[in-house]
Amino acid sequence: MSLTPLIVLGFLAIAICISGILEYQFHMRSLVAIPLRIHVNGTRGKSSVTRLVAAGLREAGIRTFAKTTGTAPRVIDAEGKDRIIHRLRLPSIGEQTRLLSYFASEKPEAVVMECMAVQPQYQWIAEHQMVQSQIGVITNVRPDHLDEMGPTEDDVAYSLCNTVPDNGILITGEDQKPEILRQVAKINGTEFIQSNEADISRDELDQFTYMEHPANVAVALDVCKKAGVDRHIALAGMHKVQPDLGALIAWNLDQGEKRIQFINGMAANDPVSTLQIWKFIIDRYPAEGGTCVFFNSRDDRPFRTRQLIELTLEEIKPDYFIIRGDKIDAIVQRLIHYSPGTNVQIIGLSNDHNQVIDKLLSLPHDTLIYAIGNQVGAGQEILTKLSDYRHHG
Repeated sequence: MSLTPLIVLGFLAIAICISGILEYQFHMRSLVAIPLRIHVNGTRGKSSVTRLVAAGLREAGIRTFAKTTGTAPRVIDAEGKDRIIHRLRLPSIGEQTRLLSYFASEKPEAVVMECMAVQPQYQWIAEHQMVQSQIGVITNVRPDHLDEMGPTEDDVAYSLCNTVPDNGILITGEDQKPEILRQVAKINGTEFIQSNEADISRDELDQFTYMEHPANVAVALDVCKKAGVDRHIALAGMHKVQPDLGALIAWNLDQGEKRIQFINGMAANDPVSTLQIWKFIIDRYPAEGGTCVFFNSRDDRPFRTRQLIELTLEEIKPDYFIIRGDKIDAIVQRLIHYSPGTNVQIIGLSNDHNQVIDKLLSLPHDTLIYAIGNQVGAGQEILTKLSDYRHHG
């Protein structure tokens, strides 16, 4: 038997090992070139908090870069401008390493990275091998991605804790399971800070150009405080922030003499967050013309579709419920007794998007529309069409 193939394989194995060692050393040099690294994880609000923190640091004169993985992935440069990430392949956490190398070459003082990993083992790699942050953030813990992080909400909490830094600081807005986060932070030798959304005033929220959650602002302010930035300076920067595409934005829509209030909550597609947002907006936007939930579903997520239909009819109970979806009649019929006064209208996924626009604009004057579900693709196209009816005045 010839030894040549074995010798070649041996040399290849050695070459791969040497390449891996060199790549790791190069990555460590990139990290050393970034004095402050902030890693943002959580179920909801990651993109918003990433943007808020970066804006607060920039306002204080700290040269800051950021990367979000929200509705549309973006790099945010030192001037606060969005740069679209063009991917030639499916998303992978290796993207974080390449971006950290790029950021390091720009001589930043701080970098804010939104965690893009979902599976627990990749979340651990993202923090402990890639970012190695001094400040970690877990925005909240919600029952989402249960197939990958579950099956229980406790499991989701422990999974998210894979990004708790070692010997650093953990800041969270979580109010249901903070003890799990506190316990893991203690094991990692990390300071634990629980932010309080009650510290954010109505006046401070009203200065945003979009609807921002007080919990997100509270977390971002605590991060900036730990970075040495004064609260008033940080808030001034945050009020200038350009929101993520999935941010909670309120529009007044004009249709002839009618005015309709429209709230986009599609980015929060788990039931807990969806209900929290509803409670938040119904208090701020009283609607004399009644309430409407518009649900844009996905045919590949039947469990989520059932969850959000149940939530709408059992908890929200709107006057109108417009659903874009297929094969959902049986679910609606089974649940309609929870809200018999709700007028349910179903539009098929293959139907023209203008049918959705026409339904929404035909609602009575001063109706409050709350949009939930999936924003990517058809959802974004519907939002773009609706934006043509925005009131500018």
